[in-house]
Amino acid sequence: MDDCIFCRIVRGELPASKIHEDEHTLSFLNIMAAHPGHALVIVKPHVANIYDLDETLSAAVFQATTRVARAVKAATGCDGITLFQANEVAGGQTVFHFHIHVLPRFNDDKLLPFWPASSPSRAALDAMAERLRAVI
Repeated sequence: MDDCIFCRIVRGELPASKIHEDEHTLSFLNIMAAHPGHALVIVKPHVANIYDLDETLSAAVFQATTRVARAVKAATGCDGITLFQANEVAGGQTVFHFHIHVLPRFNDDKLLPFWPASSPSRAALDAMAERLRAVI
């Protein structure tokens, strides 16, 4: 897409502090970082969200994410890593080009959890699992 910010980065039209690149993916530092080392791993072709990834891109982006997460951990000395990936507006997606955040985390960094914990009953869990199996 001509106006997609990530497509423009892939094409070299916008600058990025690149970390890793291969045939299918590009990784670079996030300009809206929560912590130094906060990286993004994107697929090179314009794919809006996870639903549209094919098996090749899906495998490639998770392999690249693993490499980048290891590098972020080693370079920042963080206490942990959070991976974040959002789809559609309701899911929190703001750039509609598939990407994964690799976020270094530190003990007591005050970043809030993404959801409140709940404890559904086993019956409710089993019922949802059945619904999900039916559509896979």
